[in-house]
Amino acid sequence: MLQIEIDNGSGFCFGVTTAIKKAEEELAAGSTLYCLGDIVHNGMECERLRKLGLITINHEEMGHLHHVKVLLRAHGEPPETYELARRNHIEIIDATCPVVLQLQKRIKNQYDTNPQAQIVIFGKKGHAEVLGLVGQTNSQAVVIENFDEVTKLDYTRDIFLYSQTTKSLDEFHRIIAYIQDHISEGATFKSFDTICRSVANRMPNISSFAARHDLILFVCGRKSSNGKVLFNECKRVNPNTRLIEGPDEIDPSWLKNIQTIGICGATSTPKWLMEQCKLYIKQKSEEQKSQ
Repeated sequence: MLQIEIDNGSGFCFGVTTAIKKAEEELAAGSTLYCLGDIVHNGMECERLRKLGLITINHEEMGHLHHVKVLLRAHGEPPETYELARRNHIEIIDATCPVVLQLQKRIKNQYDTNPQAQIVIFGKKGHAEVLGLVGQTNSQAVVIENFDEVTKLDYTRDIFLYSQTTKSLDEFHRIIAYIQDHISEGATFKSFDTICRSVANRMPNISSFAARHDLILFVCGRKSSNGKVLFNECKRVNPNTRLIEGPDEIDPSWLKNIQTIGICGATSTPKWLMEQCKLYIKQKSEEQKSQ
């Protein structure tokens, strides 16, 4: 008997849930609502909201809008976006995650206090959240994507290290240790653990989940930064892990000689999509039995 389990810890994080709820409330009230960038890194959820009326735009398109409502997603935005909204009389529906908002304020305060220091952000270059963080420093912050890039820092200058909220805690600690070993005498180094625990805590949970199943289906939009980290952890623990965006990517041949299947996902993966995958597997399993 094939057993299928959906990971209880997978699915939208608090920030994404709040952003989607705000969008749904505005749309239900009959408002024309624009969203600056994909509200979540999941194509199927974006399509669901598009059918409800949500219009996704980029920064250039926002520059041509006036007297409208624009939702800012959980990732946050740099100060220039708020200034543009003010100039164009755009009403901002601000769904920036509180964790991200607090991080933006900390970085801005640090930059305003000591603009000559190196503010370093461990994060993905070009990621929406990181762009919002760098914007707090008049674009002066240094972004490092991984441990290998830590060597490019100037160790004779003060370093203040922060992290994108969804990055790996283990790699962040490796970076801290390296900087501590190499900082010059007389230079100051301080690190601030700004990784969201609702995301970081998913790593050990998803590891144990992946270990107890024959096959893992990791449901995730391929743009998701957080999803890549969690998927790689599943793959490390259970090599029989497949990355899919939806049920139509499930190959029925994967189900042969399998007793248990675990379905999990990123902070940008809706629960309804994981349920659809479970239903699809049940249907294919029944078809294989009848053949």
